[in-house]
Amino acid sequence: MTRDQTRRRFLRVAGLSGVVALAGCGEGGDGGDGGDGGAETETEADGEDGGSPTETTTTSEADGGDGGGGAETRLSWHAGGQGGTYYPLSNEFKTIVEDNTDYTLNVQSTGASVENVGSLANGDADFALIQNDVASFAKNGTGIEAFEGNPVENLRGVATLYPETITIVTLADTGIEQLSGLAGATINTGDLGSGTQVNALQILEAVGIEEFDEQNASFSQAADQLRNGDIDAAFVVGGWPVGAIEDLANTNDINIVPIEGENRQAVMDAADWFSEDEIPGGTYSGVEDAVPTVAVQAMIATNAEQPAETVETVTAAIFDNTDQLSIKTDFITADSAQDGMSIELHEGAAAYFDA
Repeated sequence: MTRDQTRRRFLRVAGLSGVVALAGCGEGGDGGDGGDGGAETETEADGEDGGSPTETTTTSEADGGDGGGGAETRLSWHAGGQGGTYYPLSNEFKTIVEDNTDYTLNVQSTGASVENVGSLANGDADFALIQNDVASFAKNGTGIEAFEGNPVENLRGVATLYPETITIVTLADTGIEQLSGLAGATINTGDLGSGTQVNALQILEAVGIEEFDEQNASFSQAADQLRNGDIDAAFVVGGWPVGAIEDLANTNDINIVPIEGENRQAVMDAADWFSEDEIPGGTYSGVEDAVPTVAVQAMIATNAEQPAETVETVTAAIFDNTDQLSIKTDFITADSAQDGMSIELHEGAAAYFDA
């Protein structure tokens, strides 16, 4: 696949999960009132419904959004694929919020960042996990062709969470040891329209990989594709350890392709939201040495329509009780929750962090 073919393909698939979802949301920041905007188009990629999207109750505004008064208020929280980090972490947030507030969170498995932006924009989601680079693209109407000229003006930040490590995984018997080995390979770049796909195409372009066959599926499906020999490599973006890679490493000899030296500098020069990162040795079975790579940042986002008290209450519940988390505990703190924040903060989150 040539670079131009890749760009045309991405425009086409992003149009399904991004532009359609954002139609009518770019002007005035009102998020639109009608239609589902394609927000559920990618949930099936994980083979599970991730929390029965059809059962989602509507936003906090419908119930008063005050987080109190004895009335249970349900909020929709969009996560990511079940083989990544967003989904299990979101369920830990669910437990914390429900234990410490009157809110109930309905966590849904989705195609992650780009899809989640659309769901926030049109009101299908009250909160969601997204990447900080995708958030910036969406808010400013730049960077991704799905957002060009179509800024999501009602997108708001809540908190940043942890580095989203770029992991390029392959099986040891493919012989792919460096990025140059991806030339001409069959590569799963992540779910169509996901932040993973965005990052994968950015990285491949930055290092000059123009010829490759692109496949698109969730992390769990990518692991199965590797096991079956259907692909040569897969991009995974998420906080390590990623469950799908752990499972793969327990049954197969894997190799993690480093992003280092001149390649890493080229990637960071191409996009300033990438930062240096490293996957510690021993994170995955059989990978004993640390692997240099790059990362973006995971964050919680919401929309401008969420009442300030709702956002402040949910934010406080999470960051006052981070000791109850078991995932990414070294990174998720109130002190670091604005590091890498790439968009305007919601007033409710600002009220908590500025207190």
